[in-house]
Amino acid sequence: MSASKVGAVIITMGNRPDELRALLDSVARQQGDPVQVVVVGNGSPVPDVAEFSDTVRTVELPENLGIPGGRNIGIEAFGPGGRDVDILLFLDDDGLLAGEDTAELCREAFAADPALGIISFRIADPETGVTQRRHVPRLRASDPMRSSRVTTFLGGANAVRTQVFAEVGGLPDAFFYAHEETDLAWRALDAGWMIDYRSDMVLYHPTTAPSRHAVYHRMVARNRVWLARRNLPAPLVPVYLGAWVLLTLVRRPSRAALRAWFGGFREGWATPCGPRRPMKWRTVWRLTRLGRPPVI
Repeated sequence: MSASKVGAVIITMGNRPDELRALLDSVARQQGDPVQVVVVGNGSPVPDVAEFSDTVRTVELPENLGIPGGRNIGIEAFGPGGRDVDILLFLDDDGLLAGEDTAELCREAFAADPALGIISFRIADPETGVTQRRHVPRLRASDPMRSSRVTTFLGGANAVRTQVFAEVGGLPDAFFYAHEETDLAWRALDAGWMIDYRSDMVLYHPTTAPSRHAVYHRMVARNRVWLARRNLPAPLVPVYLGAWVLLTLVRRPSRAALRAWFGGFREGWATPCGPRRPMKWRTVWRLTRLGRPPVI
């Protein structure tokens, strides 16, 4: 495993060419064997990245397939299920790898722990170095410098052992945006894989609010319902969704946001969610022992 091949998938809408080139430069400077990169233009042309032609391939899609759909195209560009590489990095196109040893740290982590399937990087603001609480994928998120086992991961700053895709499949295309990482995480955990949050693997990314996306509230609610319907044992579905209704009300969103949220919630019940494969009860117990039972 020490000689593991590492690839990277980057999704772009073509509107951040300077940031994309800076990210590609940070990937090119990684220690060890070169990281092969696929940049997917999700319904838009890929900016000119000719200076990285030795290690970067581009795929331009005629329409925006959403984040999971675009990333799945990137995975398949490395062969079915990404089999041409051992590890895939997934990086936001306006991010920047802070260190030159991230790929090597990934190789070492996966080699040292055969059960490790996914690594979630720490996201830090490039100006302040601050990690937002929402970017620490666990309930006890007050100390972002503490690495730990976790139950989900950050979509634009992670590494996945490609064997995980071979066993449990890719990201759920229909989600388009929001919660697709948790869907994959739950399926991976149910198959026996583990997930680590690593504070020493850093992606610089400007501080933003997820609600900047116009479809945020609808997608978050719809996909939350789909997530539960696809993955949870039947008795836990109403508990999980009831908890999220209460949390949403406690956060007191605007009237327009709340209307969009409940519209998405209704849509999640009224529309197909894809195949239902409820996790084993022993996986529920594993999630609980890791600090996040699948009811919140």
